[in-house]
Amino acid sequence: MGRVVAIANQKGGVGKTTTAVNLAASLAVAEQNVLLIDLDPQGNASTGVGVAPGSVDQGMYRVLLEETTLEGETRETEMPQLAIVPSTQDLVAIERELVDVEDSALRLRKALAPLRDQYDWILIDCPPSLGVLTINALTAADLVLVPLQCEYYALEGLSQLVGTVERVRASLNPELELHGVLLTMFDARNNLANEVAAEVRKHFRVFDTVIPRNVRLAEAPSHGKPVILYDASSRGSFGYLNLAREILDEIEAAA
Repeated sequence: MGRVVAIANQKGGVGKTTTAVNLAASLAVAEQNVLLIDLDPQGNASTGVGVAPGSVDQGMYRVLLEETTLEGETRETEMPQLAIVPSTQDLVAIERELVDVEDSALRLRKALAPLRDQYDWILIDCPPSLGVLTINALTAADLVLVPLQCEYYALEGLSQLVGTVERVRASLNPELELHGVLLTMFDARNNLANEVAAEVRKHFRVFDTVIPRNVRLAEAPSHGKPVILYDASSRGSFGYLNLAREILDEIEAAA
């Protein structure tokens, strides 16, 4: 059964979608079957793997309203072992649509159940908020991966997310595990970045892999490609390949 990973941080601009897209692509390169679920109304994970803007009717919005299945909304990508369920701006309305629905937090988990055996990994790109979409992702997930930019307010946002994870674990998903924090856009020459990194490591499990600031990582989405297809030799590409290897080695060691 495939592992479901929610990639979450309610702060925007921390490399969350970049991580979702490029970790998914790196796992696919490692011959893992991967499904990427775009749960952000901005739809950046969708365009980041080549889904043309405006080409999606309603995607995840229809899935969460139970008007269609995840399988019915799944699209292939340029990479043979990577598929995507795209998002549209309609998702902005989902909070209002599900406000009086009793099982609103369980919609994604129910939708995923028939597909879990078809994929090794299901990665969910969460929106930068702790609303109903992120709660759905946490309720459906086995693991939470938190991208974190090493800046002044990073720890404050992290503690809020951890509180939400603990509430979901207590009431909706007792198996949920905070898998680790991934340091992103890291510049080792920056004293503040090093201080924040040291502080995070005191309190949380932090991946050995650190994702550096990298121009190629920033450019790749405008070409509709993960960085490994845009510039496989870049530092950003190596960073996410190393992260995929670290995660796979860890899973293998625990087996």
